[in-house]
Amino acid sequence: MNITRNNVDALNAIVTVEVTKDDYAGQVEKVLADYRKNASIPGFRKGAVPMSLIKKQYGKAVLLDEVNKLLQNSLNNYLVEEKLDILGNPLPKVTEDFNWDAEDYKFEFELGLAPEFNVDLTAKNKITKYTIVADDKMLDEQVERIQKQYGKLISKEKVEEGDDIRGTFSNEEKGINNSVNISLDIFKRKTDVKKFIGKKVGDVVALGTKGLFDDDHKLMDYLRVDHDDVHGLDVEVNFTVEEINTSEKAELNQELFDKLFGAGNVTSVEEVKAKIKEDAEQQFAAQADQKFLNDVTEFLIENTKFDLPAEFLKKWIQTVGENPLTEEQAEEEYAKSENGLRYQLIEGKVIVENNLQTTFDELKDFTADLIKKQMAQFGQMNPTDADVDGIVARVLSNQEEVKRLSEQIMSQKMVNLFKEKVSATTKEVSYQDFIKEMYGE
Repeated sequence: MNITRNNVDALNAIVTVEVTKDDYAGQVEKVLADYRKNASIPGFRKGAVPMSLIKKQYGKAVLLDEVNKLLQNSLNNYLVEEKLDILGNPLPKVTEDFNWDAEDYKFEFELGLAPEFNVDLTAKNKITKYTIVADDKMLDEQVERIQKQYGKLISKEKVEEGDDIRGTFSNEEKGINNSVNISLDIFKRKTDVKKFIGKKVGDVVALGTKGLFDDDHKLMDYLRVDHDDVHGLDVEVNFTVEEINTSEKAELNQELFDKLFGAGNVTSVEEVKAKIKEDAEQQFAAQADQKFLNDVTEFLIENTKFDLPAEFLKKWIQTVGENPLTEEQAEEEYAKSENGLRYQLIEGKVIVENNLQTTFDELKDFTADLIKKQMAQFGQMNPTDADVDGIVARVLSNQEEVKRLSEQIMSQKMVNLFKEKVSATTKEVSYQDFIKEMYGE
């Protein structure tokens, strides 16, 4: 067998595999001999069928199968030995006059080669790295929400200011149908608040969405409207009143503190706010990290210049799915996936150049930490090591979970690396301001 490569250019190559009879004949004879031992053909005893008949009936199929196996193994070994970094898979070149009745064969495969390029993490950029703080307004609102949540709920017949109302926002044309709990102070206009005063269960209040709240993003929460639709949304929605309550706020005393945080852990309102601030900012940090990662990703895709073997990849895309694609469909798929492929190559290079690896111990510790947090949400604050280790073992026996968790760890390693090397501008913002920045407003 002889394998040669012709580099068409820096991104494309043709590999030629020449197979002779000596390469496959022995294995073909062995397989046919096994067929003969087990063949059941009328008129012949098992194992006594003439080899000529076996070859006539099975010879061509066995030949094709064994040559194909030999071809795939040899090609794969060649790619490994030559350390070729390819994109997609080798594509066989179709030969119209290929002759399987010959004894020696020549096969050609097209390769798409990964490009050579450099990634500059220190390049000048306009990226902002946000620190999100829980401001006093948010802390006060959270404390009040806790007081309402743990206060005494009193059912009412008519709506008055300060009441809590359960009901459903609806608009058939826009597909809005969302049940919510609201207090009247969420509305920006006093005229909208007045529409509710005196209403009873079953009454319907018509509201205009334009300027309904002090921030259009709240339409996403209360009406379940997509972000692309919230700005300038100007339709009428109906709110059907289903329940009216007022709440006698819970006192901010030690009994409430113990109920929230465990006996003696918090002893004052200031400590309650400090705890809320700590928990909220931990969650905010994860969101800020994700935006930072997204922004760095976009920057690297836009500013790391290299060519791809585009025509090869389009041909490859036509063949990889369950159903072959037309040239036009492959063109569309390539356009959709090109940036993703570019970032895969960039990310791979960054990982290799910075020796980012995930060890099994890291995977176990990361999984255990996630499990402990989940158990804490259900009131299991101090699980035993044995309980956690047992759950970790079950989770890590699932390869899909291992892949998902490993990707999360690597994503965090990438964030940490980018924080260290990418010279972004830092900015401290409230959560509301961060939401506006995140959506580019």
